[in-house]
Amino acid sequence: MQAFEVMGTVDEKGQLILDHHLDINIPSRVKVIVLVSPQDELESDPDDTPVEEIKASLRRALHEMKTGQTRPLSELWERIDD
Repeated sequence: MQAFEVMGTVDEKGQLILDHHLDINIPSRVKVIVLVSPQDELESDPDDTPVEEIKASLRRALHEMKTGQTRPLSELWERIDD
């Protein structure tokens, strides 16, 4: 059995609408498992960071790495323990 993970929406009629096309070349019967988050989790989903904000953060991190503005890994662990 092959597994696919894709997000989707359940509409007001209870029908599942997938965000992306599944790359399945032959008609097949499938098993569907639906995971529904509580409404309060949906409102504070940490994965909803705008793409531009993520790109800007990655650009800053790359610049810091190229210019030697990095910290030793041991220093990062020390800050976690505090």
